[in-house]
Amino acid sequence: MFQSDLFAGQHVLVTGGGTGLGRAMAERLLALGATVEIWGRRAPVLEQAAAELGPACHWRAVDIRDPEAIEAAVAASWDAGRPYTRLVNNAAGNFISRTEDLSHRAFRAIADIVFHGTFQVTTAVGKRWIAEKTGGAVLSIVVTWVWTGSPFVVPSAMSKAGVDAMTKSLAVEWGRYGIRLNGIAPGVIPTEGASSRLRPGDNRHSEPAQRNPLGRVGQLGEIGDLAAFLLAPQTGWVNGQTIALDGGDWLANGAYFTDYLHWGDEEWTAARERIRARDASDRAQRG
Repeated sequence: MFQSDLFAGQHVLVTGGGTGLGRAMAERLLALGATVEIWGRRAPVLEQAAAELGPACHWRAVDIRDPEAIEAAVAASWDAGRPYTRLVNNAAGNFISRTEDLSHRAFRAIADIVFHGTFQVTTAVGKRWIAEKTGGAVLSIVVTWVWTGSPFVVPSAMSKAGVDAMTKSLAVEWGRYGIRLNGIAPGVIPTEGASSRLRPGDNRHSEPAQRNPLGRVGQLGEIGDLAAFLLAPQTGWVNGQTIALDGGDWLANGAYFTDYLHWGDEEWTAARERIRARDASDRAQRG
């Protein structure tokens, strides 16, 4: 199935495509013949990623918290003769915090990207597919917390559950237009961004590996392969599904981050300082 021309003629938008899981999926789709456009907020990161991924990779700095910016970016791609035929909703934000410590701004920082942003990108692309009668496929990256919930990441868990509900709902509503929607709920696949905000000060993954039924964490190539499978024309009857890619971890262990239940004020203060330092570094890259 994974022939080098599997996605020939397909143009895929990958939000959050400059790093981590998004970049891994973009790289796999490019290797299978697609052209890809990656979005993110940090132009230098996107530019470097696109240069490394090759001439079939385009990039655009887009803040998906801004519906007008989304509409303008989608329209620009259509105007340039590169209408998207596939969409990967990967852009996200997350950090650990005691829920009682969250401000309304902190909650919105996550919800505006994951919940609102994912919906706005999906509808901006989907309405064009509907109007042009082309069909299409959407893949959204969620989390196993959509089934279990998870402490200390409540804004993300709530928002990802909403994206999962969108996937199921639009799979039914938009199926008549030839548009499929599916999701992947990855387990622990080590990336720098996630580690710095979800396990600040501890980038080791020995414990998740030891707890996992398969005795390891995930690899970036695995999410690239599953994304390609779900977006491929040959899987055109797979619709409205969210597939866990976690080695059976959520079945065996349930919610994440329960190991933080014993933390006190000192540990949470140290975690906040490390997360703020990473956020400051990212803001500097956005200029």
